[in-house]
Order: sequence, then structure tokens, then C-alpha cells
Amino acid sequence: MASEFPVSQDFEIILDSFSVFKECKVMIIGDIILDEFVYGNVERISPEAPVPVVEVERETFLLGGAANVLNNIISLEGQTFLYGVVGHDDAGEKVFRLLKERKCSTSGIIKDKERRTTIKTRVIANKQQVVRFDKENRSPISRTTLEELKVRIGDNVSSIDLIIISDYGKGVITEDLMSFLRKISQQHHKDLLVDPKIKNVQLYKGATYITPNHKEAENMTGIKIKDNESLCQAGNLLMKMLGCKAVIITRGEKGMSIFENSGRVTDIPAVAREVYDVTGAGDTVIGVMGLGLAANLSLLQSAFLANVAAGIVVGEVGTAAVSSSKLKRALQTYSRDISSINGCINQYSYLQVEQ
Repeated sequence: MASEFPVSQDFEIILDSFSVFKECKVMIIGDIILDEFVYGNVERISPEAPVPVVEVERETFLLGGAANVLNNIISLEGQTFLYGVVGHDDAGEKVFRLLKERKCSTSGIIKDKERRTTIKTRVIANKQQVVRFDKENRSPISRTTLEELKVRIGDNVSSIDLIIISDYGKGVITEDLMSFLRKISQQHHKDLLVDPKIKNVQLYKGATYITPNHKEAENMTGIKIKDNESLCQAGNLLMKMLGCKAVIITRGEKGMSIFENSGRVTDIPAVAREVYDVTGAGDTVIGVMGLGLAANLSLLQSAFLANVAAGIVVGEVGTAAVSSSKLKRALQTYSRDISSINGCINQYSYLQVEQ
């Protein structure tokens, strides 16, 4: 059925929250990645193999992975505390430099001489990604590094509003660390938001909120999502498996579906007008949603805000983050036509669908 969310009051509350963002403190823990973008043009095919020859014009380095979650939050003027591991290498120094340029603390980041910094290099020619190649170490971090990370997190957890876990499967998020994070989040009454990888579903048991994408939800549950019924089966199973307060399945061009432990499902359609690059869209969703929750927005208000932000980000090439001014303008545009928006948002019970 059509939803009565959002109403004009929701837009007023969301817009008012922007003034509170600068007071919100979000802890981000996860895999720190350096994103490299190589831009150029293709005018010929290589005589050596049937592949395009890219004439490189410029190269840029951006914060990726957990550091891109940070980027999305600070672009909306929220406060961030990033915890993770980089190598004792040139790429690690680039990460530190990019963070310092944004006036972000690096005290939560450990330089590990035994690891390399993860780099994702994307070659983009004529506005299209031609190839991506990764340099990484996916083995779990060492016991020494893990214990040091736990100490640094524990020293600061009482002063933050909320914890985000950004798991890219590069070795930082382990069962030992997750057990520690579940314990301290409960002790200090902090919500735990997780952007998951599928290697171990039980790793995320006890998280407050989890934000798998469509494919991750399928792989985590073994259910092929092909219609509304299978979507509800997958969402319900994830709720049962993980004991979350809510599961938010991001569905690309179909928007997102929010499963709450009350049995309610809310489908929010995508708002992107044009999609150029989905790089980092998941970082935007969990970063903006986490900031909204830290600012005391409701789950649906936070998810709606994150959905609008992600719609803006995928319209730009590269690992992008949305600014406060751009996000406000988008919200103000939608607020002028509320009836068309909540006419597209559906709310129902996944328990009824399964029956």
C-alpha cells in the first residue's frame, strides 16, 4: 500500500538536522582503501592484443573503503573518528595526507610494516571504466595489530554517538574484533551499523542495523531475489539470522527496502536521474544514514536522506561525496512534491507476504 511517509513534517525535521550534524561524532572502523583513478582517452586498439590503448591525461587519488565513509560524513560537517590499518608504504602516506588535508585525525590508524595499503586503480576512458586492478592483502590483521586497534577504539568509544563498521573483506574486520565491538557497543549503549561482506554472515550477529546490497543479501541467505515475495523471504531470514533491529537492503535502480523487527517493510524508490558511476554508493548510504541516526533522526528519515544522497553520488564519476548544499537542494525539490514521493513509497508487513 502507499505510504504516508514522508510527510511535510519529516522534511522539516530532516532539513533542521543539518544544523545538528556538526555536533555528531561517528566512529568508523574497517578497511581503509586508497582509490586511484587514471583518466584518459581511447583512439586505437593495441597491435599486441585486442585491447584499447588508453592515452593517460591525469591521475587522482581519493579516500576509499572506510575512509570514504568518513569522506561522506565530513562533507556534511559531521565529526569522524576513523580506525583501521594501512601499510608502511607510499600509499599509506597518501592516505594520511588526504586525511590531514581534510583536517581529520589519524590517531586511530595503525601503520603495519607487514602489510601493504590496499589500492584500487580504475582506468577510465571516454567517461567509461575500462579496467580495475587491485593491490591488497586480504589476510586477517596480526594479533599485535588487532590488540592495539582494540585499545585505541576502547579509549574513545564513550565519547562518540554511533559506530559504523565498513567491511571490505581486507582483513581488519575479524570475529575477535566484532566480538569486542559488540561488547563495548552494548556496554556504552551505542548503535552498531554494518556494511557487510558475505564471507561470514554470523560475523555480524548482534549488529543494530546492517546494509547489504541486493547481491550480498542473496549470497548471505541463499535466496534468489526475483520478486517481492523472495525479497521479503531474504529480509526476514536475515532478521532471524542476525537479530538486527533493522535490515536495509540497497537495490540499485530499485532503491532500498527496510525490514524492521516489528515486521514492517518500507520500499523507498531510487531518486537518481542518471547513473554514471556506482563507486562508493554503499559508503554514502551507511555514512549518511549513520549521521542521520546520530542526529536523532528516525530510521526511515535517516534512510530516506541516505537514499537521496546516494542518488546524487551515482550521478558523478569517481568516489564522490555529496555536499550539504547539494543535498539540501535535492530535499527541498522533493519536499515541493510530497504526494508523488509517498505515492511511490510502499509499506507493508513481510510477515503477511510470507503467509
